[in-house]
Amino acid sequence: MSGRYLSEDEVSAARALELVDAGAAWLLDVREDHEWESGHAPAAHHIPMGELGLRQHELPEDEQILVICAVGGRSRMVTDALLQADYPAANVAGGMLAWQASGGPVSDPDGPPGASV
Repeated sequence: MSGRYLSEDEVSAARALELVDAGAAWLLDVREDHEWESGHAPAAHHIPMGELGLRQHELPEDEQILVICAVGGRSRMVTDALLQADYPAANVAGGMLAWQASGGPVSDPDGPPGASV
C-alpha cells in the first residue's frame, strides 16, 4: 500500500476520530441495523458484517478504511478479511464504546443523548 495509508492494522478510537475529522479515512460501521439505529458516528458508512460480501462494491478501494463495531470483535474480523482482499483497512480498538469515551460524536435520533450500544 502507498504511504498515504496507515502502516498499522489497528488504531485507537482517539486516532480514528482524528483521521475521520481530517477527512483522511472512511469509517465503516459493521454493526447490525438495530445497533446502528441506536446511535452511530455521523461520518460512518453502515454495512452490517453479514452483508459485506454482497455490498463489497460500496467500499472505496483508494481510501483508508477504519472499521468499527460495538467493542472491536466484529470489526477485527472484518479488518482481517479486508486486509486479505488488499483493502487499506484498520480496526478501531474498543469500537463505539471507545469512540464515545474519546469524545467522538454520536448520532442518536431516537434515544437518549449518547446511546450507541
